[in-house]
Amino acid sequence: MRNWGSWSVRQCIFVLIAATGMQTIAAAESQDGRNNNIEMPIAYGDVNRQDVQRFITEMVEEEGFDRAMLERVFAEAKYKQKIVDAISKPAERTLNWREYQDIFLTERRQREGRRFMLEHKVTLARAYKQYGVPAEIVAAIIGVETMYGSITGGYRVIDSLSTLAFDYPPRGKFFRSELKHFLLLAREEDQDPLVPKGSYAGAMGYGQFISSSYRAYAVDFDGDGVRDIWHNPVDAIGSVANYLSRHGWRKQEGITQQVEVGSPGPVLEDLFNVDLKPSSEIRQLLPLGVKLTKEIAPETMVTPMRLLGKEGYEYWLGLQNFYVITRYNHSELYAMAVFQLSERLGAAG
Repeated sequence: MRNWGSWSVRQCIFVLIAATGMQTIAAAESQDGRNNNIEMPIAYGDVNRQDVQRFITEMVEEEGFDRAMLERVFAEAKYKQKIVDAISKPAERTLNWREYQDIFLTERRQREGRRFMLEHKVTLARAYKQYGVPAEIVAAIIGVETMYGSITGGYRVIDSLSTLAFDYPPRGKFFRSELKHFLLLAREEDQDPLVPKGSYAGAMGYGQFISSSYRAYAVDFDGDGVRDIWHNPVDAIGSVANYLSRHGWRKQEGITQQVEVGSPGPVLEDLFNVDLKPSSEIRQLLPLGVKLTKEIAPETMVTPMRLLGKEGYEYWLGLQNFYVITRYNHSELYAMAVFQLSERLGAAG
């Protein structure tokens, strides 16, 4: 058991604030004029936090957890205002394609990607054989997510998920579920829940799996009896490929293609950016002036996209595999970055 030591006066103030329902760091910081991005503990371990206590009771009664253990965990869990700030302004919602591509389609990411593919050539080939997902796609996702495992996130997952579960109402229900999955995952994988680190949203490891995805799709790809995508690139490669396969990846089929549209009228424009899921048939688009660069069967369902690129608007048609990539991150910008990085990695051999 850890030695908690004595609480500071300022920490005690936070307990009182939490007990009266004022549970945001911004409110507390305004009391003394300090910067509201200073990271201070908030009372997740305080018995007066009824929401946390209800969650602990649920985990004890439904999942067989030890109450004292969970109370010790939440006594150390800390609120992070930076997490709330980050999730409120994700890059996929604030940037256009012209700006977004500059983050991921860099020389460094291509160079490191080629090195990663060479180092793990055998594993990537085995993943393709087993799951049907090309090596360059798996590498591109790991490259976009974590620069091939070198940047996996510096927030403790318990802090991220506690902050978002209990003090971010817009998505509290979702993150309470992820917090539950995380505690179950830690128990299943014999991990101290205070140790794993990840992104501001609690995503972990090479492929940045959230807890529910880790439990559902992570695989022991090297056969050592442990599903470790935190530190093991072999398990990570197999897990990413399994994730895409389970979400409907179609082996040896295309992903997306850029098209010409001439002068699109209002009928055609209304078909673009409707949904990430394929929403239009090719035979519906051709009479409206869409010109394909590669032949696609008329009955094929596609996702028409209009993206603001470096030289103006670009028009793309996403196929089923493009949609599958968006199951990893629900953004056409993300999927486009993965696709174009994979093209560059594949072209490099």
